[in-house]
Amino acid sequence: MAERARRMRVEVDRDLCEANEVCVAMAPAVFELDDEEELRISSPDVPEGEIERVTQAVASCPRNALLIRE
Repeated sequence: MAERARRMRVEVDRDLCEANEVCVAMAPAVFELDDEEELRISSPDVPEGEIERVTQAVASCPRNALLIRE
């Protein structure tokens, strides 16, 4: 039986997020700031080609506001 591909989801804790853009700089295909300077996750189900960047962005968040769910 074929092994099912792992899926990765990323979430933001809005109580912790200060929208300092570290994640946006590291993974702009997934993270963005809206017109009100609030973080938006454009792709909660992380595309395979973005997994490394998103993982690094989560680890680099100064407020630990990003969470990875598998």
